[in-house]
Amino acid sequence: MKIGVLREIKPREYRVGLTPDCVRTYVSGGHTVFIEKGAGVDTGFTDEEYKGAGGVILADKKKIFEDAEMIIKVKEPLSEEFALFHEGHILFTYLHLAASKEVTGMLLAKKVKSVAYETIETASGSLPCLKPMSEIAGRLSVQEGAKYLEKTFGGRGVLLGGVPGVTRGKIAIIGGGIVGINACKIAVGIGADVTVLDVNADRLAYLDDIFSTRITTLYSTNSNIEKVLFESDLVIGAVLVTGAKAPQLVRRNHLSRMKKGAVIVDVAVDQGGCVETSHPTTHDDPVFVVDGVVHYCVANMPGAVALSSTQALTSTTLPYGLMIADNGLEHACRMSAPLRQGLNTYGGRCTYPQVASTFDLEWTPAEELIG
Repeated sequence: MKIGVLREIKPREYRVGLTPDCVRTYVSGGHTVFIEKGAGVDTGFTDEEYKGAGGVILADKKKIFEDAEMIIKVKEPLSEEFALFHEGHILFTYLHLAASKEVTGMLLAKKVKSVAYETIETASGSLPCLKPMSEIAGRLSVQEGAKYLEKTFGGRGVLLGGVPGVTRGKIAIIGGGIVGINACKIAVGIGADVTVLDVNADRLAYLDDIFSTRITTLYSTNSNIEKVLFESDLVIGAVLVTGAKAPQLVRRNHLSRMKKGAVIVDVAVDQGGCVETSHPTTHDDPVFVVDGVVHYCVANMPGAVALSSTQALTSTTLPYGLMIADNGLEHACRMSAPLRQGLNTYGGRCTYPQVASTFDLEWTPAEELIG
């Protein structure tokens, strides 16, 4: 199969879809890999390294789209790239379609076969290609939140870990999944006063077991959310509904009762956000203030630690990408139920029910299209 790897154009997105080691693996399997010139330079991978791994370096992005059968990216296509796609292309990347009617419409109109990293799901409910980025975003959420709590960045001027004789900063983590547990690890590690909310009682019991008396766990009800919002210095939105738009649990009317200079880090912003006042921001301009509350809503947080993120991401996406390249998308989806779950669009049809319901589209099960 002919595979194209692009240089990401989303602002400050430094990750790349394949490392040179990944390219070597594809090439050793008989595949051709086109690498856009400079695709990995911001991650630390030179064109010479890709060439040494057997990749073909091309400066013309359009040429890559013309020649490649499968496009491997990190983030969803931007509008500047829409015209380059054509019918039959396989797109393998993070898509988060429920948060983007524009991208969904393009993929359907162009009859692109799209596989979303974030909806590849195992029988146990694990999301193997989303997990590493959720781990990184969870850990970064406390790091970034702590920074923007500093007075020089517009925050309250609170040190989350406190010092002897001073109250520790309060952190509320809404959602106890992969993002939440990784945020919790860092928050506990720096000595903050941490509360985690979730709707799953078993998950709360698990968190209580592993963190014991170092955290407070609460069932996620409207009243409990309001209680912790009004007490907290840092709120981390870590809610995930697989493939669907995130529910808005923090409302505009809550903000006026929060502490002035408190910080919200909405990790769910790439799925529409779990905070009503959120909108995607970039690493260049990461925060905005609503009713005195600082919002950090960068939609590609792991891009800030591009080397670690790329290594973690490609280690999980490589086996699925190879399966597609070795067998063709259709047969690969028949072979692998998790990969079949990753299929979001095919031949102009929406194959992921949560995306279809978000935009009132007809949903066609993947099995009907691929046999």
